[in-house]
Amino acid sequence: MNLFNLRRPAPKAVVEPRQMPQQPSTGNLMPKHNRATPVFVRGQGAWLWDDQGRACLDFTQGGGVNSLGHSPDALAAALANQAQALIQPGSAFHSPVLLTLASRLCQATASDQAYLLNTGAEACEGAIKLARKWGQRHRNGAYHIITASRGCHGRSLGTLSASDPTACSRCEPGVPGFSRVPFNDLAALHAAVDSRTVAIMLEPVQSEAGVIPATREYLQGVETLCRELGILLILDEVQTGLGRCGALLAEETYGVRADIVTLGKGLGGGVPLAALLARGAACCAEAGELQGSHHGNALMCAAGLTVLDTVLAPGFFDEVQDKGRHLREGLGRLAGRFGQGPIRGQALLWALPLKENLAPALVAAALQEGLLLNAPQPDVVRFTPALTVSRSNIDEMLQRLTRAFARLHARQQSRREMPA
Repeated sequence: MNLFNLRRPAPKAVVEPRQMPQQPSTGNLMPKHNRATPVFVRGQGAWLWDDQGRACLDFTQGGGVNSLGHSPDALAAALANQAQALIQPGSAFHSPVLLTLASRLCQATASDQAYLLNTGAEACEGAIKLARKWGQRHRNGAYHIITASRGCHGRSLGTLSASDPTACSRCEPGVPGFSRVPFNDLAALHAAVDSRTVAIMLEPVQSEAGVIPATREYLQGVETLCRELGILLILDEVQTGLGRCGALLAEETYGVRADIVTLGKGLGGGVPLAALLARGAACCAEAGELQGSHHGNALMCAAGLTVLDTVLAPGFFDEVQDKGRHLREGLGRLAGRFGQGPIRGQALLWALPLKENLAPALVAAALQEGLLLNAPQPDVVRFTPALTVSRSNIDEMLQRLTRAFARLHARQQSRREMPA
């Protein structure tokens, strides 16, 4: 007799299926910054639709990330096609699309080398490492980097140290080797350079500080200063590159040329992609010295190629500049009507300064009008529409913003009239 056959089978453990929530909630999210209440389920061009079917006109586009707008057909097709072929071969290997994107970026920007990453912060971190490696080779070990007051270069440890906490509340110094001087002050910059200085790192337009452009004289003077003193010029174009300022790089609009350029945000058109570009002697990195996440996987690179092909099409930057003028004129009229401004910015990156710290309240009022805006500072509202935004989209935005101002003023008046 086989005793094993007499054993009763052990009862199967009953695993209760996890109950899925009827509606997605925020309960399992780790704290980030405060988010608005809508849950968006669909986007197309300049528009987003929430889970209640309400349409919102989006003039933030993820802070300029969605350079071609929401779910553009060309980008969706490129991602679908690449996903069927190859998503990620591993960071130790190349893919044809990665090599093609690096080559196209270098050709389009007159750069010599490109390194692909996921985020602008990683690109800026790489720029810091690259500059210090150059300092070891060419400037007796110089490592100090001068940045501008109110600058914001990312959220990694090194880039937080290069950023100014007064411009970005989440920036805190982390590592030594950085100093800040007033923006648009060439004399102060010159005075700060010493034998330890390896590079000057600037944004052509300080977007997080409230869209503060460098003057042409200042940025050209900085380039001249770097050449005369034998140090590197790093331009952080995470916010300004890929057509946001009416050219592939904002440096073109200023007539300058940096040694190192960082790109992010709009390069992926909404997916995580960034690039570090180096020119001339700044091409000094050796294998393994520039670390980052994934190093430009094939799927993201396919998106980058689509964005690059789109913005480099004949006449694209002319259209960006034309629509930028239309937006500037409309915002200027509206600012004058409500006693605000003056507006500042370039092409399709604009800020409307307010006389009081009412930007968050205006953003909230705009949301009630179905308009998405952003307040990088308490007294500044920022506009970063898709580069493909239409004139009719701009006109619609101005109408909704006018209603938001009226709503805000009515609320303020009501509070003034309330009895003590």
